[in-house]
Amino acid sequence: MNNAPIGIYDSGLGGLTVWREVRRLLPEESLLYLGDGKNCPYGSRPREEVRALADAAVARLVEEGCKLVVVACNTATAAAIDFLRANYAALPIVGMEPAVKPACQNTRSGVVGVLATERSLEGDLFHRTAARYGHDVTIIAEPGRGFVELVENDLEQTPEADRAVAAAMAGMLARGADQIVLGCTHYPFLIGAIRRAAAGRGVTIIDPAPAVARRTAQLLDARGLRAEAGHRPEYGFLTFADAAYGERLRRKAFACDVA
Repeated sequence: MNNAPIGIYDSGLGGLTVWREVRRLLPEESLLYLGDGKNCPYGSRPREEVRALADAAVARLVEEGCKLVVVACNTATAAAIDFLRANYAALPIVGMEPAVKPACQNTRSGVVGVLATERSLEGDLFHRTAARYGHDVTIIAEPGRGFVELVENDLEQTPEADRAVAAAMAGMLARGADQIVLGCTHYPFLIGAIRRAAAGRGVTIIDPAPAVARRTAQLLDARGLRAEAGHRPEYGFLTFADAAYGERLRRKAFACDVA
């Protein structure tokens, strides 16, 4: 048994969609969330810069005594997960897997859409996964231009968000995509606009956050790191931005937990 917190890290607010699923699945675990904020968005930054930012974030969570870290950022996972696992070899680290496998397995039309950041779509992880599971399937990948900024500015429920999402999805929907993968943890905050864009088309939207929460539980069990039964969890929030951003993290965390 280990009552130390699980660390969850993202470039900003997006990883709270993973925080929500981990909290739901593991209600006795304390969680320490680090939303960078200062350097968000990561999506178009050079790989080396993202790796350095991810290293600094994980180092901070290690300093705070986290027993496991979830890199709840697709861009940071794509750029840095192998480096982080080598640099923190004793620390269990969970990354974001592109949910291309279930999309390819479940498509009826043979066309799968993937929405992600530019850096994630350029990463080896996405290309390896697409090559492995995308046989006889057309995968249409599109960067969610402006999506992260919309979420970071609390503009999810606006006509601007609807326009940006509709523009990004237009090509994949026109070609018959019936599975759409959300390849950035910010994007589930735009689920309303995504559903409106896909309305009436029989599209399944895949959020990988629940699978990441399950993987976290598996690693806790494998390492004997579960909190003791009846443990009263604590929830903390860190940021490299200012105190106001830290308070936004806290508010949005509990708002999205009941969404």
